[in-house]
Amino acid sequence: MATRRPAAEQPVAPKLKLDPAAIERGVAKLGERIAELRAFNVTSVPNGNSPELTALSTDIKGTLERYFGENTSAYRRFQGAAHLQLRPVVFGDNYPQRHHYQDGAKGNIAQSIVLLESAQRALLEDLEEARHEGASLPAPKIPEAKSHSRRVFVVHGHDGEARETLARYLHVLGFEPVILHEQANQGRTVIEKIEAESDVKFAVVLLTPDDVGRSVKEDDLKPRARQNVLLELGYFIGKLGRDKVCALKRGDVDIPSDFAGVVWEKMDDGNGWKLSLARELKAAGHEVDLNKAF
Repeated sequence: MATRRPAAEQPVAPKLKLDPAAIERGVAKLGERIAELRAFNVTSVPNGNSPELTALSTDIKGTLERYFGENTSAYRRFQGAAHLQLRPVVFGDNYPQRHHYQDGAKGNIAQSIVLLESAQRALLEDLEEARHEGASLPAPKIPEAKSHSRRVFVVHGHDGEARETLARYLHVLGFEPVILHEQANQGRTVIEKIEAESDVKFAVVLLTPDDVGRSVKEDDLKPRARQNVLLELGYFIGKLGRDKVCALKRGDVDIPSDFAGVVWEKMDDGNGWKLSLARELKAAGHEVDLNKAF
């Protein structure tokens, strides 16, 4: 009697080699996947397979294959992040029901987020290694880099949570956030305080939906940043240049067309904005340890 041979396991593929720019894109893309998982509404899961979870699983699998390589040891370590749906092995009269699928999806999503965050850290380690391997010659020194101020001006509206999150992150990267209301007034007007404290080499502007407004030709009110925030954004673009200003959008904010060309980054829950801001600071000539970006 013939016996069935067990399927041969695929050999482990060699580790994928990416250049630093590709690794940085991978870290950001994993952050997007994490944000999508956190935003997923588990109560939408039906009694059975969820098409939305299937699409999310496919996207996660594609991202892992792209930045870790198919069937590599690193890919196998994180491939469980693509398993989001409940896969019952037994069925009964009362199992599984819809709430079982929802509870299973909730637990699998939490596990997926943990694995994807671990994958981000692995890519950051690869990034550091790639930079060392590529440094066959001493890195060119930027003469003014050492004299660059570590002070970063923070322009903000009424969103205190976003302001404090940004300030803490700048501290982690080794920068000193300059927040206007924390500085002594000394009898000065607001614009005088801005001028006095604007001895910085970089500014981050938080665009949060604190006001609403419309043009006379429009009927609907649109969420927008406070007018003083837009004024200070224009001030620092003129003083520092567009490449030394990074605007972080949080939520739905109407952006004036006059500010086209400014670097915009979405302040997302997946923290992809942290790596983007770190890259902008580095491009502006500052020393930034990207390992601290997460």
